[in-house]
Order: sequence, then C-alpha cells, then structure tokens
Amino acid sequence: MPSAAPFSWIKPEPWGIHVVPADAWVDPSRAVDRALVTHGHADHARGGHGTTVATPETLAIMDLRYNTREGATPVEYGETIRLPGGVDATYIPAGHVLGSAQILLEHAGERVIVTGDYKRRADPTCPPFEVTPCDIFITEATFGLPVFTHPPIAEEMAKLLERLAAHPDRCVLVGAYALGKAQRVIAELRAAGHHAPIYLHGAMEKMCRLYEEHGVDLGELRMVMDYKKEDIRGHIVVCPPSALNDRWSRRLPEPITAMASGWMRVRQRARQRNVELPLVISDHADWNELTRTIEEVGAQENWITHGREDALLRWCQLTQRRARALAMVGYEDEDD
Repeated sequence: MPSAAPFSWIKPEPWGIHVVPADAWVDPSRAVDRALVTHGHADHARGGHGTTVATPETLAIMDLRYNTREGATPVEYGETIRLPGGVDATYIPAGHVLGSAQILLEHAGERVIVTGDYKRRADPTCPPFEVTPCDIFITEATFGLPVFTHPPIAEEMAKLLERLAAHPDRCVLVGAYALGKAQRVIAELRAAGHHAPIYLHGAMEKMCRLYEEHGVDLGELRMVMDYKKEDIRGHIVVCPPSALNDRWSRRLPEPITAMASGWMRVRQRARQRNVELPLVISDHADWNELTRTIEEVGAQENWITHGREDALLRWCQLTQRRARALAMVGYEDEDD
C-alpha cells in the first residue's frame, strides 16, 4: 500500500484543527468528544466536550468560567501524552496567559505545532514562550500588520503611574480583559514599585483569586463595592472594558479612564471607547515577534490563522517561506 501523503493526519476545518488519527480537535469552537485546548479564553475554550485535555491552570480557568470539571484531563508543561491513533501531544508554554500552551503534535515522524495565542514579552503571570522546531507551524496573527509594534510594558506602566501622581484627588480606572490582561497589569504595577492597594470591579475578583492560588502574587486587592468614594482617591481601579463608561463607574472619584490593549495603538479605537489614557499592552505577539518566531521555528510550512493573515502570508512569500492562510471561524478580537 502507498504511504499516506505528508501531514494528511492534520486537517484544518472551519471550527478547529482536526487531528485525524486521534479524532481530536485543537481549540474547537463546537462541542466534540476529545478537545485539546491551548488556553482559557472564550474563543479557544468552551464547555460541552467529552474530554478536555489542557494544562491544570487552563482546566481551573475553564471550570471557573464554563463549569467544565467533567472529562478534564490535565497535562503539565513538557509532559507528553499518547492519544489514540499513535499521536503524541506535548504542551509547551505559550506566554499568553496563565496556563496557556502551544501543542506539539507528533505522528509518523512528523511534527506540528499549534500555538493558540502567544506573546514573546516577559510576563510575571505565566512562563515564557518556548521556541520549538517543527515541520508545520500553525501560528496566530492577531496583530499581523507591520503597524503593530508593542512598546516596552515598563513605559506604559510609567505613563499610568505618572498620571496617577499628577491627579492625587482622582483615580485612574483601567479597563483590562478579565482573564490575563488584568492580572498582568496588576503584577507589572507591583514590579514597577506600586505597592498601594489596587481596587477591583467585582467581576475581576474570582479570576484574580485563581491566579493567586496558582502562585501569582498580586499584592493587596480591594473590592470597590466595599469602600467609599473618598477611600479610592489617589488609587488605581481595574475593571472589565465594558464597565469603563457605564453607571458603575459613577461611584468612583472623577476617574481618569485608561485601557490596556494592543488595540490602543489604533487611535480610533481609543476615541470610540472615550479612553483618556491609552495603554498599549498586549498579550499577543506583535508584527516583529510574529516574523521573528517564524524565522526561529524554521518550519517547512507555516499555517496562519485568526487575525491579519494576508500580511503575514505575504511576508512569508517574500522571504521564500511556504505558507497558507486558514479560514477559521469563532476566533474573535478580544479586548486584548
């Protein structure tokens, strides 16, 4: 019998990456019998799967958000598990959020990496991205345009703290995605020497406590609902982006609105949200990090998904790298 065509065992479908011999799916957007999940954001993780394979931290996040305890199968970083059909899966740090992983799939001597979401910047809340050689590299491209170059996060923290110091009779209200971005902002503020209490919108509490349970030190956190307006003057408050301009914010002392997101590079997005202090802080790789990662991984072929595929595809073509764009559904722009 003729041997199977190279990489015929890995198939991109609109709702996920299908690992054919194992009948497993990576980050499927619909319920399946066996899901391999890279991280806990809602456009990659969901409930309803028969079995969910992920890092212990991601499983904890999924249990908190989607009540997915049943069928959970934990895999530590660096651990390899054997799936049906002779496929090995190894979870490798992706540097995106707590528990985030790239998944290395090996079958018939061939190696495929599915990155999920990733970044290359240091982050005190999760292990750093690890470059892993492979034959096919399936990469995100959320910020896959040359205009997206993220500044050093220390510069953004300095802007935030300078604005706070200049207005001690007010507070700075930072909109930040509830999983990953909020905790990173808090941890980076601590690293910058800001040790005062940080106030939280009630929707942030459980995820911040989960991070603390997994060894991430966030310092003293207080719930806004437990304090008077006068207590919050001169402090930083963290809330979901949706709360920046709603009625909840009226209980705060003349808040200066800030938002932590890679999209704050786009001035129109900041204006649309009435953001006074845009903070360009992303948990995704920027253009230079995407292209550098492709160079360092050195795959035979690069598959590009959920983002600005066209520009990264063109860059691969111009640098004589084989590449294709995948038509995936269910992946959304988070309030990164």
